[in-house]
Amino acid sequence: MPGLLADDITGIILVGGKSRRMGRDKAFLELQGRPLFERVLDLFRECFPKVMLVGDRGERFAGYSLDVIPDLIPGSSLGGVYTGLSGADSEWIFVSSCDLPFPSKAILQHLCSLRQGYDAVVPKTRHGYEPLFALYSKRCLEPIRELLEGGECCAYAWYPQARVKEVDPEAIAHLDPAGTAFLNLNTPEDVINTGGIT
Repeated sequence: MPGLLADDITGIILVGGKSRRMGRDKAFLELQGRPLFERVLDLFRECFPKVMLVGDRGERFAGYSLDVIPDLIPGSSLGGVYTGLSGADSEWIFVSSCDLPFPSKAILQHLCSLRQGYDAVVPKTRHGYEPLFALYSKRCLEPIRELLEGGECCAYAWYPQARVKEVDPEAIAHLDPAGTAFLNLNTPEDVINTGGIT
């Protein structure tokens, strides 16, 4: 497939959130007439040879010819990362939440270019880590499993147990001049503030 960024990375889109604060399924909020998650799907299909979804109610995505993997450990985004790593055939996965209106190909490419010598590559913004637009290898499975089995589901609490490349805000600011790459939508107010989403 021409134009692929890497043939050993699987794109994983997390679609298992309950959208409680939004009140409706965030994956299918529409931006310019298309479901929101399709923006991530289009980017991943452009960059990776395989894309998989992690979450429940797989029938929602019946028309997309995608594998949908139920969460092995439901209830958290970290469980979704663990499920994606467990279910992928590739050594690496790139994870994204389904509710990014403006996922950045430039940032995705930059993160993937930094993986040599690391177990994960995770961007940071002034708000902190962005673990749901990040790159993980199967070497992360064990520390994540140990954390989840201990009842902890913080998406980055396991980082000290792995070789994690933290990409500072300064290193990605020029790739996201509008500051929208990590915007996600959690509440109806977020939708209103973003504009153009119905």
